[in-house]
Amino acid sequence: MKRLFSASLLAASLLAAGTSQAATLLNVSYDVMRDFYKDYNPAFQKHWQAEGGKPLTIQMSHGGSSKQARAVIDGLPADVITMNMATDINALHDHGQLIPQDWAARLPDNSAPFTSATVFIVRKGNPKGLKDWPDLLKSGVEVVVPNPKTSGNGRYTYLSAWGYVLKNGGDEKAAKDFVGKLFKQAPVLDTGGRAATTTFMQNQIGDVLITFENEAEMIAREFGRGGFEVVYPSVSAEAEPPVAVVDKVVDKKGTRKEAEAYLKYLWSDEAQRIAANNYLRPRNPAILAEFADRFPKVDFLPVVKTFGEWPQIQKTHFNDGGVFDQVYTAQ
Repeated sequence: MKRLFSASLLAASLLAAGTSQAATLLNVSYDVMRDFYKDYNPAFQKHWQAEGGKPLTIQMSHGGSSKQARAVIDGLPADVITMNMATDINALHDHGQLIPQDWAARLPDNSAPFTSATVFIVRKGNPKGLKDWPDLLKSGVEVVVPNPKTSGNGRYTYLSAWGYVLKNGGDEKAAKDFVGKLFKQAPVLDTGGRAATTTFMQNQIGDVLITFENEAEMIAREFGRGGFEVVYPSVSAEAEPPVAVVDKVVDKKGTRKEAEAYLKYLWSDEAQRIAANNYLRPRNPAILAEFADRFPKVDFLPVVKTFGEWPQIQKTHFNDGGVFDQVYTAQ
């Protein structure tokens, strides 16, 4: 019995030792990226081990992008953060020095491995005839959109609508008035894009959901393709979802090598195809061309060129007391 007990202890200690050597990465992400990372994570794990890496556990946390960034600042130990706009990653530098100021220069394309467009999801048959941004201001139209204060999805909607006015000859005052009217058409402002999808699809609230084009495909997979239509407005701010290693966390945990490899692999051909299969626009032009049938041409507004650097955009429009607070009155 003693020998059996000793052998059991040895086996347990060996198992524990093996387990302790397996690194765990936590990816803190925004809520409409669940499906992409469900596909990407096992592909990366297979690649990592084929390259000689030790078994790697990848954990995910999803939510409204700004809420997620706040959680990391407050202590959620993210090895990597994968957001839908630079503002939420900049916050990790501005509040806690968790990353360097030049984090975006560490990977190609300003650390954004793919892009996306803003689209309208409307009820089957498009009964309200919603084809472009001005249609959303029609009397009686209910617009479902997440809160720009907590969601990058909501901020891209705001910037797309603002950019539409400028593109069509309006000035800043006209754009401010237009955006204010648009958000007053919203019966509720959810904290994130996936919550807004639930409001529109499951709770059947609203006439139009404004979201990213990749979320439109996820809606089709979950709810079926017969109950809604996708409308591409004439103008969309180009969404460039960036990624970053959280330096203070990986240096404390000893996971920098794994975290850097995890993000770098997003630019691989395999990952770019996974992105395209999840209706995210690949950066690789050849792979984008392979999937041209699912990505209509869009009149993209480059955000920084149109509105200025992200820190200034955040300060002007979305910080407390900014333009959004000035134009939005809760219904």
